Amino acid sequence: MSGGDGTEAGAAEETEAVTRAATEAVADAAAGPGPGPRAGAPVEVSCVVTAGTDPGALRRSVESVVAQTMRAVEAVLVIGLTGVAPAEAGTPDAESAADDVRALADELAALDPARVRVVTSGAETPTTAVLRNHGLDRAHGRYVIVLGEGERLQRDACRNLWEAAERTGADVVAGRWTRRAGRRAKEQTPARLAESGLYARSRTVDDPADAPELVVGDALVTGFCVRATLLERAGLRYAEDLDDGGDLLFGARLALTADRIALVPNLIVGGRAADDPAGTLEGQLAAHVRIADLPSLRDRPSVREARDRAFLADRLVPLARQFPKLDAGTRARAAALVAALPAARTRPGLRLDLPPLERVCLQLLLAGDADGVLAAGYALTRPGTVASPLAEHDGRIYWHAALPDDPGKRAALDVTDLGHQYRTLTDTPLFNHLTHCGQEGDRFVLEGRLPAPLELLPPETPLTATLEFLARGSDGRRVFRTPVDEVWRESGTVRWRAGVDIGALLRVGGARDRVCDPHLALHTPGGTTTGPLFLERDRAESAGHYRARPRRGRLFGDSWQPYVTVKHHLALQLVARRRPGRLAAAAVHYLTHFRPARNAKRLLRAVRRRFDRLSARPVKTRVYNRLLIRLPVRKGSVVFESHMGTCYGDSPRAIHEELRAQGRRKVRSTWSYATSTDGFPADARLVRRLSWRYLWALARAQYWVDNQGFPLELRKPPGTTYLQTWHGSAYKRMGFAESRIKAQNAAERDRLSAALARFDHFLVRSEHDVATLARDYRQPAESLVRCGYPRNDRLVRARATDESRGRFPRPAPAAELGIGDHRTVVLYAPTFRGTPKKGRATRLPLDVRRFADRFGDDHVLLVRAHYLESAVLPVCPPGTVIDVSGHHDVSELLCLADVLITDYSSIMFDYALLDRPMVFHTPDLDAYAAERGSYFDLRAEAPGPVVGTEDELHKAIAGLKVSDTEHRAARARFAEKFGGFESGLAARTALDVLLAGRPRR
Repeated sequence: MSGGDGTEAGAAEETEAVTRAATEAVADAAAGPGPGPRAGAPVEVSCVVTAGTDPGALRRSVESVVAQTMRAVEAVLVIGLTGVAPAEAGTPDAESAADDVRALADELAALDPARVRVVTSGAETPTTAVLRNHGLDRAHGRYVIVLGEGERLQRDACRNLWEAAERTGADVVAGRWTRRAGRRAKEQTPARLAESGLYARSRTVDDPADAPELVVGDALVTGFCVRATLLERAGLRYAEDLDDGGDLLFGARLALTADRIALVPNLIVGGRAADDPAGTLEGQLAAHVRIADLPSLRDRPSVREARDRAFLADRLVPLARQFPKLDAGTRARAAALVAALPAARTRPGLRLDLPPLERVCLQLLLAGDADGVLAAGYALTRPGTVASPLAEHDGRIYWHAALPDDPGKRAALDVTDLGHQYRTLTDTPLFNHLTHCGQEGDRFVLEGRLPAPLELLPPETPLTATLEFLARGSDGRRVFRTPVDEVWRESGTVRWRAGVDIGALLRVGGARDRVCDPHLALHTPGGTTTGPLFLERDRAESAGHYRARPRRGRLFGDSWQPYVTVKHHLALQLVARRRPGRLAAAAVHYLTHFRPARNAKRLLRAVRRRFDRLSARPVKTRVYNRLLIRLPVRKGSVVFESHMGTCYGDSPRAIHEELRAQGRRKVRSTWSYATSTDGFPADARLVRRLSWRYLWALARAQYWVDNQGFPLELRKPPGTTYLQTWHGSAYKRMGFAESRIKAQNAAERDRLSAALARFDHFLVRSEHDVATLARDYRQPAESLVRCGYPRNDRLVRARATDESRGRFPRPAPAAELGIGDHRTVVLYAPTFRGTPKKGRATRLPLDVRRFADRFGDDHVLLVRAHYLESAVLPVCPPGTVIDVSGHHDVSELLCLADVLITDYSSIMFDYALLDRPMVFHTPDLDAYAAERGSYFDLRAEAPGPVVGTEDELHKAIAGLKVSDTEHRAARARFAEKFGGFESGLAARTALDVLLAGRPRR
């Protein structure tokens, strides 16, 4: 509609112009990188690159802009008039670096004048913030990107950001970015940012409260583009009086000012410099205070509180972790700066949500206690270490002996949850802080102090100590020991002093064992604790040199040089300081580094790489499927595997033991193991999973027996019979009924079908299995063996024993675990809840320490994590919580348990055969059932209480005597429905079927 004051006509013309520009830019992007935008074509994205003192970093940043797949992009390269700050001006190195940067800027602009513009700031102090603001003023693009020194745009970064901005109309578009974690470390997204899921998918945010991470963390320090009109309308610029931390303040203001922010999952920027919490601390603290005082944040108290809490956890806690590597002056300065923070930004309530040691670090930082933070920071990176004298008050354990009167500050020092009060001296590492490390004549003199925590070192206990020097090249087998001269007590600590003739003591060979690590062993009548010696890096300079006497002569080294390791511990290295040793070292270096030696090393590496490729899984798979599978089957040979080789247990173990009990000597058994042979029979024939011997055994075996699945890509030999025992009835949907499998493509589903078609016999324990597992794993009726699970024969016999003779005496594992007859045994066995992460422990849904505090007097909690996961348990009172995750056979634990706590695990179907109480701890029942799908309603079918909170769980455990009777009929129905085929003869039946059956064709 036209007419009126022309507003609609103007809007239409503007829309047409924007569309025309967008069409041209998209055409440029599709054409790929080229000489730059056409003459007169609008610039869509300006990338502001500020020049520092590193020409290489500047080149990397500018070249990443020039290489963009979108042509309508320019690099605005900003340099200072002098090139350096006034404090550095006049020095030869600074002036040389400035000249190099200016020359490189001119060179880059000359190579691609259509894409690179050099602008010069006339500011007297060309800080990064000043240069960035000058670049923002001179940018021509509709969108602006700001790059820090050395940061690189990914090849499609500008196009991805621009398309998202045009599609959504957002003022700001942000994506992922990575930074260097160290000199040789791989670049990675900051952990907090990755865990937040902020960039997990494309979305738009209209209110910062919907994505508080944009303000709470450092999500917008880089990796974003902003609409130029927003910068001008809101007057957004970098704070020129806040160089360090200015990007934090700018990002927070950006998030709070923009009407709409678009988030994309793409990686935008890489190469950001690693954080230095101590080096930029002053700026970060000032930025934090300013962000918290922003009027737009003041109106959002929840976001503001989250911002304050994240600052403590993401900025100050990492600073405390860095204290062991900082010198004394830097530590004192950092503690003083943090202590000067406004109290409103560091309220005690914000700190109490953090783990105990992090709370301690923050409390000591805010108190300005640099030495205390040093000790706590050391303990923070070494779990279980005691670094301060502990105090007990009103049944709680505190980090310091002298407690503050303020309840909030006192609560921050509460470390009861660390469980130090339950440890013994032998399993308690102590912070051994060297207070002196120097040379007196020919002797190496060491002085140090250790904390004397709680009752581990009572005042009347006699103390002696030994210095132990572990030769690193001998794998800990060669240790040199000498007694400590003096050991005494002083103000809650143990002090010691020793003078050592290093040359006479350390008689190493000299060829391999060239480094020795000193440890202090503190001896008491109750035990010994041993640990390394912490030494501040700036103290090592005065440690001196000491004459060495290697057994193979001084050509291998003539002096011991003390130094500080990367873990901040004292070590001694054998070095050559005199002329013969230096000449010998130079000769060895030449022989190992001149051209023939280098060529030989390269050849050896190439041969090793080729050899490693021969052991790669794809190569093994091809050899197996094309060659080994053609070998003749060895009659009577059987390969057993349980849970992908992680244990000797479950139904394969029961069948194996039945095989041995029947004395079938003509059957040759082989067991697969994944990583460790611990727990497997000493006389068993073992092969490592996926090794060549494993493949040979599978290819020659007449029988395969496992409970989960041999590797999917391995075909079954034509003459082999495969008995699949499986490992449990199903509550959650499995096989082709699982949403994850439904989402796979046709080729992936075909591979799964081929793997499942290998089964010749499939054990089921009830009609429920027939209608669920067998159906959804597409097993034909003739393959089903209706006999139950062999592993459950033990449970059927245990129930018969209970009914005839009672539960006492308890099974053998009770004595092994130290469980008395007077204690109620509770087994906690949760299910697998996701994809296992290597090296990362699972957080249990149950607070086991709270359970121990409530029931520890007469109950013992056995915790069994899923075999695909691991869980680190907190230290609890002795005998209250026991980790049995490594126990090979769960059926032995079921027979031992008086009560089972589980959630959705198939262990519920097994335990029902014992007719003992069960409690279902399901805090996420509805979400779990919606995500995974389920075959039945757990609340309606459960043979015991279904609870959603720990309070309800405790109430259910306390009232089991009453509820046990109420659920007896339900347990009987449950056992019949889900274990109707269990007769106690499953192992014998399965073995007969295996040895008599023929493989399916």
